[in-house]
Amino acid sequence: MTRQELFENIKKKQSFLCVGLDTDIKKIPAHLLTEEDPIFAFNKAIIDATAPYCIAYKPNLAFYESMGVKGWISFEKTITYLNENYPDQFIIADAKRGDIGNTSAMYARTFFEEMQLDALTVAPYMGEDSVTPFLSYEGKWVILLALTSNKGSHNFQLSEDNRHERLFEKVLRVSQQWGNADNMMYVVGATQGRMFEDIRKIAPDHFLLVPGIGAQGGSLEDVCHYGMNRTCGLIVNSSRAIIYADSTEHFASVAAEKAREVQQQMAEQLKKII
Repeated sequence: MTRQELFENIKKKQSFLCVGLDTDIKKIPAHLLTEEDPIFAFNKAIIDATAPYCIAYKPNLAFYESMGVKGWISFEKTITYLNENYPDQFIIADAKRGDIGNTSAMYARTFFEEMQLDALTVAPYMGEDSVTPFLSYEGKWVILLALTSNKGSHNFQLSEDNRHERLFEKVLRVSQQWGNADNMMYVVGATQGRMFEDIRKIAPDHFLLVPGIGAQGGSLEDVCHYGMNRTCGLIVNSSRAIIYADSTEHFASVAAEKAREVQQQMAEQLKKII
């Protein structure tokens, strides 16, 4: 999916919502535990219910890897289901990979060739040769961690060098020598508020993947005010607030309603640029 195709889908659906599939076997409704594959059964129901209101899904690999082989099977079935039934959805693997070049090449092969995902989150700490193997795939996206939403992000990401450049700013600046706005995005936490202005000074055209709305307390209005650009430039993720909004047999319909509420808020924000 190209940047323009992504924007066209945003305009069509009046949404830039990404539903995070952080599926925990200990949190899904109890009645699903009798299913042959409870994780996939949960994901399928959530996808079918929320697809009209979002433009992307982001399964977090940790939740699947925690179940060993069974979890990987559930993950693969989820990706296959999305690709076969919802080809307009942008699929992000939240895996935060990044290692020496030959290892990164294997990660890239896993997620872009074997799994057929659109995008992958990547940690840039090891530098250029750990990121460029992911960028060699035409039509695929690398989403670099830049300024995250967790409290510990301040331990390193806001550290300044002797030129008073903060680490997250250096990541933004240097990484644009490796990729561009058509194959690279950045993770920026919704809780960072006005710092979206600083990010847009360095990366005005790139899409930003924004976690932290909902359960983590980020403000959609602030994110849009400081971070939206002329092609929206935002993919805002919500996980727990949508997928775990209800634990009864009505969980999917409640998730749909929560997703619809966010979509309506996003439609109001999109009026400013469309």
